[in-house]
Amino acid sequence: MEPLPVEVPAGTVLLRPWRAGDADDVRAALTDPATDLWSNPGRVRTREDAEVWVARRAEWSSGTQATWAVVGTATRELLGSVSLHAIDVAQGNAEVGYWAVPAVRGRGVVAVAVDAACRWGFATLPVDRVELVHAVDNPASGRVAVKAGFTLEGRLRRSHRYGDGVKRDELLWARLAGDDVPDLSTRS
Repeated sequence: MEPLPVEVPAGTVLLRPWRAGDADDVRAALTDPATDLWSNPGRVRTREDAEVWVARRAEWSSGTQATWAVVGTATRELLGSVSLHAIDVAQGNAEVGYWAVPAVRGRGVVAVAVDAACRWGFATLPVDRVELVHAVDNPASGRVAVKAGFTLEGRLRRSHRYGDGVKRDELLWARLAGDDVPDLSTRS
């Protein structure tokens, strides 16, 4: 049975299912140059593109992804996105993906969201390994990986074509269900 879309509280942030009303905020976030380069594989440009993006991420019935809007607990303002995707029940693996709106980058919001998504996944899904992959040229994602308790496992040479059309080397990180990591939701 696939998990239904759920909210995941994490201290100062809340992971909540995507809603149709999020489309304008998603379009604004994904057309930011840095987000567009590293995290916009669907090439969101218009409100209609954003509506499709939100609808796909709000749909969890395939059992292969769980995706949340990351919002401030107090303000409910959109801060970013986090997902567990490529969920492979047979192997017990998943991948994590994320982005943040420009105003909250470097403040630890994404690391808290990634930690919360992993904790939820390990407790809810039949997975014991979550992988995080990012371009070597995107060191901010490496900082997220470290803060969220991931271990660097290696370098993937020319493994993914990013938003600028350049195929880049990536770093592969993983977090296992039994890893001893601090609960970031307790930090303010």
